[in-house]
Amino acid sequence: MPQFIMPDQVHTPAGDIRHVGIELEMAGLDLMDMAKAVAVVFGGQVTSKNSFEIEVTNSRYGTFHIELDASLLKDHAYLDYLAKIGIEPQDLEEQKDIESTLSRLARSVVPSEVVAPPIPVTALAEMDTLRQRLHQAGAKGTRAALIYAFGAQFNIETASASASYFRDILRAYVLLHDRLSERGTVDIARKVAPYIRAFPGEYIRLILSENYAPSLTDLIGDYLLHNPTRNRPLDMLPLFAHLAHDQVMAAPVETHLIKPRPTFHYRLPNCQIDEPDWSLDQPWNDWVMVEKLAADTKRLAQHCHTYLEQPGEIVAGMVDEWMNNLGKWLNT
Repeated sequence: MPQFIMPDQVHTPAGDIRHVGIELEMAGLDLMDMAKAVAVVFGGQVTSKNSFEIEVTNSRYGTFHIELDASLLKDHAYLDYLAKIGIEPQDLEEQKDIESTLSRLARSVVPSEVVAPPIPVTALAEMDTLRQRLHQAGAKGTRAALIYAFGAQFNIETASASASYFRDILRAYVLLHDRLSERGTVDIARKVAPYIRAFPGEYIRLILSENYAPSLTDLIGDYLLHNPTRNRPLDMLPLFAHLAHDQVMAAPVETHLIKPRPTFHYRLPNCQIDEPDWSLDQPWNDWVMVEKLAADTKRLAQHCHTYLEQPGEIVAGMVDEWMNNLGKWLNT
């Protein structure tokens, strides 16, 4: 049975249970079948908005969105392209027919996506029940085809609002990045696609420096300078836009795509939903390792120093030993 390890800090500064939003990309299922699976697990009413979007409203945790993950379709921008070649639907019924055709064609290359509302971290097992139902219904994941650059995303509510907390999470993540990527066995489609790029070396050396103790404004400024993109495995832009909206929106980043929220946007390289030995506790427990290393200030400082002063293989060995020991303790 999946075992979801809880982070040391389960509550927000206000004393509430932390929440996490999860997004899963897949192929092989109709949107309506996906929506019905959501309603079985979480309750709620299924409402079809169009051929590309379905909502499950009034579930235990709010509204789930089930959609084809392509703005060209969801925003009806395809109508402009069709008009250029002389195809214009004469009424709503004809537009629905076109949408239905496009939906069938798009499913071979465009991922279908379940976007969950924020759920308590203590209820993650329920989300994995949904993952299991979709798996049993025939959902296809990243490795089902070479062109499937499908991923998954965790939006994890923060446990603090201090610059040092965010810095230490970033430090812990970059130290563990290589090993977490190996554990996730990144698919070739994700490697060649421009969806996720590792943090640049110059930025890593900056944040791992012993003397790096920035204010929140400076932390955000340094991040924007070195990472003017959403395409990072730990995308901090939604969090930073929540904390310093004007500062982020003035930067040369994809501002129209950033959704400000008090969460770490942890972008997983694969969605292995069709693999029988994969479940959501694996990537979640990897994230908990990041939080635990960030909270272990003495060990974190040691690893940062070693990373900057010693050959890479020595650092890798230290990280391996730490992850293996922690993994035994967590039983992962």
